Amino acid sequence: MDIVLFPWLAFGHMLPFLELAERLAARGHRVSFVSTPRNISRLPPAVDVHLWALPLPRVDGLPEGAEATTDLPPGKGELLQKASDGLAGPFSALLDGDKKPDWVVVDTLHYLAAAAAVDRGVPSVMFATCSSASTALWGVPRMSTTVDPELGASLGQRFMLTYQSCKMVAQRCCMEFDPDSVVLLPGIYGKPFVPLGLLPPPLRSNGGDALVSWLDRQPAKSVVYVALGSEAPLSTELVHELAIGLELAGAAFLWALRKPSGVPDDEVLPPGFQERTKHRGLVTMGMVPQTRVLAHDSVGAFLTHCGWSSAIEGMQYGRPLVMLPFFGDQGPIARLMDGKKVGLPVPRNGKDGSSFDREGVASAVRAVVVEEEGRRVFAANAKKLQQIVADTACHETCIDNFVQQLRFYKG
Repeated sequence: MDIVLFPWLAFGHMLPFLELAERLAARGHRVSFVSTPRNISRLPPAVDVHLWALPLPRVDGLPEGAEATTDLPPGKGELLQKASDGLAGPFSALLDGDKKPDWVVVDTLHYLAAAAAVDRGVPSVMFATCSSASTALWGVPRMSTTVDPELGASLGQRFMLTYQSCKMVAQRCCMEFDPDSVVLLPGIYGKPFVPLGLLPPPLRSNGGDALVSWLDRQPAKSVVYVALGSEAPLSTELVHELAIGLELAGAAFLWALRKPSGVPDDEVLPPGFQERTKHRGLVTMGMVPQTRVLAHDSVGAFLTHCGWSSAIEGMQYGRPLVMLPFFGDQGPIARLMDGKKVGLPVPRNGKDGSSFDREGVASAVRAVVVEEEGRRVFAANAKKLQQIVADTACHETCIDNFVQQLRFYKG
């Protein structure tokens, strides 16, 4: 079959799409992966996958070179959505090429691409990269699908319109990992549904040599790896609370920090913090090869925002979690992982429920990494989930079933 995949412009979406693309290509299908030039240049190599680069249209106010959510300062997400809508024309031209594809696999937010496929008689799959727990909680959004021409489609409208256009739904999940949620999804979607497995990424050994060298000098299972994703940069105040919390916890740490927008480098961290923690802590504001860090024997826990990719990668290497979710499906994922007793959430305070303080960070880190009883329980439970993520046969069976469904519904 000839299959075209078109993910949303966020690495938490593009990377699972790329994993799916490689698995389909390995089964002998002709697979095309569509994104923008800069995004494609930043992706890992993909075997036997044809990469289509569609230039992102210019939009007033969108920073130069911003082609993914990780490139955006706060408050610019709607501009990226508007720019991505401008890809509908070039994507339609791609579908009008010499050979019409058998299937298009689109992200939940690419409603115009899904509509273009319908117009050309090409069946589409909506690939939801979010967790099964969030879908089980929220279901399919029900709202007006009339798009305001000035404001554009909301996130909920994008999902709903894509869902209406698609013939099938696929999701990054499996029964073995979250049976209580996955069993509900066929009824929630009301369309042919396929779990794709967890699509765990391969361990890549390139990049981050200096970080790995630092980890090599730390005792086994002693380091907390701290990474809160690319889409929710903390305020300077919360960066300081997190920093002091790590200092109070007393554990070694490697922190992949996204600098708050517009803050000078020397004001990002609390005064004297790096000097006081230099013998047990390392802060980096550059790109971090996350799977390479998580795979290192010195890492004993993962302080994470609970993005679905990060949660899967944490379990892929059996790392207990300190959970600090912010938005979207991060909350349901944190509750799922808390229920599986693989870690603890950082306590929240404040009227908005999103703030936290140093004492809460310190207590959660100590409970997961330092205190013997909790550390033993969380590590044992993380190891159980690691066996599921590492079950290659399970995930490959999911892909085989997906291919069977594509053949069945192609006509």
